[in-house]
Amino acid sequence: MIQVNAIGDACPIPVVKTKNAIRDLGGPGTVETLVDNEIAVQNLQKMARQKGYAVTAETLGPDRFKVTMTVGEGGQAPAQDEPTACLVKPAGEKNTVVVIRSRTMGSDSEELGTALMKGFIYALTQQDQLPKTILFYNGGAYITCENSASLEDLKTLQAMGVEILTCGTCLNFYGITDKLQVGEVTNMYSIVEKMTQADLLVSP
Repeated sequence: MIQVNAIGDACPIPVVKTKNAIRDLGGPGTVETLVDNEIAVQNLQKMARQKGYAVTAETLGPDRFKVTMTVGEGGQAPAQDEPTACLVKPAGEKNTVVVIRSRTMGSDSEELGTALMKGFIYALTQQDQLPKTILFYNGGAYITCENSASLEDLKTLQAMGVEILTCGTCLNFYGITDKLQVGEVTNMYSIVEKMTQADLLVSP
């Protein structure tokens, strides 16, 4: 049995930690995940149902919950050769292009939108099918520059083979050309080319 402490972790970290623990089992077993909100409980339950794991949830106290997944009998055992999250996974063959045009995901709350965007980019690093290219333009250009909370995740994606491209016109407009920390500078012609040739466009 493996116990995962995801108290205080924002989405999607509890799910990612739990997936990694299930991989670490290497076969049948149980993973208990501690979380501090009901949304995390629901996300974990949904993941378990999608994977075919047996799952139960228990309230331990105010803002304390335990989600237990059983892998093996009554559930689906992970493949023995499935790579852990820390291993480099090649970018998928499908030409998926992610388009990020703002520092925030959504517009009602800047604080929430910034946190959601950080979570989105982190979640990309955990996907089995990675995008081929991530395009950053307009306010999204800030995310590839100094002081961005997503720099380490973007560098991880780049190391996995994902192409990181930021609009040069946007960098110049905001005066941050010399602040670029990851990926390469691109132009509008290349941005249009990448988008029109994509099998799938994803825009958070």
